[in-house]
Amino acid sequence: MQTPVILIVEDEEVTRLNLVSLFQGEGYDVIEAVNGEEMNQKLTENKVSLVVMDINLPGKNGLILARELRQKENIGLIFLTGRDSEVDRILGLEIGADDYLTKPFNPRELTIRARNLLNRTVAQPVVEEHKSVVKFNGWTLDENSRNLTSPKGVARRLPKGEYRALRLMLDTPGKIFTREQLIRHMTGRDLRPNDRTVDVTIRRIRKHFESDIDSPELISTIHGEGYRFVGKLEK
Repeated sequence: MQTPVILIVEDEEVTRLNLVSLFQGEGYDVIEAVNGEEMNQKLTENKVSLVVMDINLPGKNGLILARELRQKENIGLIFLTGRDSEVDRILGLEIGADDYLTKPFNPRELTIRARNLLNRTVAQPVVEEHKSVVKFNGWTLDENSRNLTSPKGVARRLPKGEYRALRLMLDTPGKIFTREQLIRHMTGRDLRPNDRTVDVTIRRIRKHFESDIDSPELISTIHGEGYRFVGKLEK
């Protein structure tokens, strides 16, 4: 299997070089960029598996770049930034980041999170390749492309976190899944204190369904327990 390529997008030179050295030490191929223009050039020239990006960048900031990235790519994305406010964290996850760490960071924690993310996005692509289409309440989820298509034929490609959460619930309609179960299935890590990743992901999925005014509630909140799919699967 080809060695994953990690793209570091960081304008602070010392931090960028430290990150390059850290991931090279883990055996990855590492390339670097200092701004959005360089990032897009490197993405065009290389088959990148993971982007580790700061938010505070010259020109377009990381949040804008992440939104643009998600419109055309589903590459793994980790924000590594000094911006530690809850608003920034939630916004980053809303945009589609797979993870969010603040500086100063523990190098070991970063490499573990990166490895877990790469294991899901690079090492297991064949697992989803042969799966079929799931239909429910007029909606269609294509498990090869991760496209969610509305009853009116509007298709949106889901980020991996949204896809994995929705797919897990579709596997067992009516079953209550705790936040701990969902976060492990989505990201491969445990739920952390004050971690809202699951809630943000469920909110994004619900927004897709709310785009069709005729769709009933499909994901129900079970207060104090978690979430469950309450729609009806179609044959």
